[in-house]
Amino acid sequence: MSHPIMTAAHPETQDLRQALLASLLVSAWMVEARDPYTGGHLWRVARLAHALALQSGSTPREASRIAIAGFLHDLGKVGISDAILRKPGPLSDDEFATIRTHPRIGARMLAGHPLAGLVVAVIHHHHEMPNGKGYPMGLTDTEIPHDARLVGLCDAFDAMTSARPYRKGMPIAQALDIIESELGQQFDRALGATFVQMGRAGVFDGIVGHSDEGTPLQHCPACGPTLVRTRSSRAGDHFGCPACTGRLTWTDTQQGLRALPTGEPASAQELEPGLDRVQIETLVQEWGDAMDGA
Repeated sequence: MSHPIMTAAHPETQDLRQALLASLLVSAWMVEARDPYTGGHLWRVARLAHALALQSGSTPREASRIAIAGFLHDLGKVGISDAILRKPGPLSDDEFATIRTHPRIGARMLAGHPLAGLVVAVIHHHHEMPNGKGYPMGLTDTEIPHDARLVGLCDAFDAMTSARPYRKGMPIAQALDIIESELGQQFDRALGATFVQMGRAGVFDGIVGHSDEGTPLQHCPACGPTLVRTRSSRAGDHFGCPACTGRLTWTDTQQGLRALPTGEPASAQELEPGLDRVQIETLVQEWGDAMDGA
């Protein structure tokens, strides 16, 4: 059966769907921007999920739908306080219990949304595990929707290979070894085996540590959190570090644009999350075209 949004549509209907999709991606981006250490996470999970879906036999339409779900998987974190999301250390049991509510929050947020069918299973179940030790429902094996198993794997891999306030991101090879050791337990056996093979072949080298195509992550020179350079960033632009609130400027160097401190405090405007509208528009166009194709 065709997915409801994947059927041929009148141009006006297609424009409306793309506008709805863009609004969801913007919402997810703004949720991510609250955490100074997770910059680019949604883009990376979407790219990892798209690549794994195609390699696992999904059609381009299906892979695009899964990529959308990958970008939106943490939408429910809008309901988690900054004190927990931005905590510079491991969470307590009570704080982790609060974090565990975000899949249900996200699913409730999308209830009745015209595009909910595209992504709600992933949002609700991306933290389930084949061994039944995941959340929120403790589903096992194929009880977990396929898309959620796939995105959950990509989400965990990106978490392992990304920096946090209390640890550096681990090397790709180490993260792949962990995934391989957890096949059939934390991770789907077939999807995980394919993912490990892809990772060892270097497929993810241009995704890990990046926030866009060809755009590696940077870190605040003063305090360490992730800094995301958007497609519209230009030399001389000023912005603020969301953690230390210091003022930085994009500067041309032999290594390309680099964030350098000015030694001044950032203004309130410079501390506003910098939405990358060009990236959002590009993703909507890319995924929309794939879904509307033959």
